[in-house]
Amino acid sequence: MARIAGVDLPKNKRSEIGLTYIYGIGRSAALEILEKAKVDRAKRVGDLNDEEVAAIRSIIQSDFKVEGALRSEYQLNTKRLMDIGCYRGLRHRKGLPVRGQRTRTNSRTRKGKRKTVAGKKKALEKK
Repeated sequence: MARIAGVDLPKNKRSEIGLTYIYGIGRSAALEILEKAKVDRAKRVGDLNDEEVAAIRSIIQSDFKVEGALRSEYQLNTKRLMDIGCYRGLRHRKGLPVRGQRTRTNSRTRKGKRKTVAGKKKALEKK
């Protein structure tokens, strides 16, 4: 099993797909890495030899920000938005959608499970 950037890559996947298990590397970045390392993208992760894995690892370390460093950068960016009190920061703080989506019906992922509010009861009319 290949271990790159602190992530165990699945043995039975193709190398271009296996690299996407690393946070911060998508399909296009994976293809770029394999191109630079001169590794066949159809080769399975389990079939990669030590030199190929070392080449991939060195390219990722030199050219890409992945895993912990990338997560902390995202966290700091979000914290900065909240600290300066801009609209996006306020939306982050309230746990609502940040990019202008409607919230009356959708956005359950951001808002969480529904919290039912009881409706007002009508007062009895006197005759």
